[in-house]
Amino acid sequence: MNLPDVEQARFNMIEQQIRPWDVLDAEVLRVLAEVKREDFVPNPFKAMAFADMAVPLPGQQMMLAPRLQARLLQDAAVQPTDKVLEIGTGSGFTTAMLASQAQRVISLEINAELADLARANLQRANIHNADVRCADGAKGAAEQAPFDVIVLGGSVSEVPHALLAQLKIGGRLVGIVGDEPVMHALLITRTSETNFKTDEKWDDNAPRLLNFPEPSTFKF
Repeated sequence: MNLPDVEQARFNMIEQQIRPWDVLDAEVLRVLAEVKREDFVPNPFKAMAFADMAVPLPGQQMMLAPRLQARLLQDAAVQPTDKVLEIGTGSGFTTAMLASQAQRVISLEINAELADLARANLQRANIHNADVRCADGAKGAAEQAPFDVIVLGGSVSEVPHALLAQLKIGGRLVGIVGDEPVMHALLITRTSETNFKTDEKWDDNAPRLLNFPEPSTFKF
């Protein structure tokens, strides 16, 4: 795919997939236009870079569809002074978009191969304010807390309190929460030391993050 074709595909992705999904924030649209999604897609799947679908990654993981990444980014409302924690780096594309908006991003990836891939992708993209760590994201990064924003890069059955406790007062967590067939994108804002406000934003499904607790399926 030559450069004009790539830019047309990027334009079509934004105008035909992302805008119709109510992603209208000018800053988010700017980041989507500037961060080269195709550079974060593994070579065997380059043709899928701008498609409305998840893209396979090493370790049986998935890169979320563009519209899901865009909606999460819009819900996060990242500011230039924010310190962001991302759970589930994947190939580093959402990491790069967050870093383009935030002061600093710490991203946790449980799969060592993916962590290495993301670091290489971010370096090639000249992103220098994102720190990718091979770690269990379900535990967060308490030693670096508190965070202005926490972004879940995949779905969870429920958000552990240990993660919410790593938010600043006024900080927010965005992620896709629940179980198939319908999951809900939630924006959880910490309003005080002990209180949190939850807003349900939209419905969609996403691949699971690893090591987060699942509800018991045992029935009497």
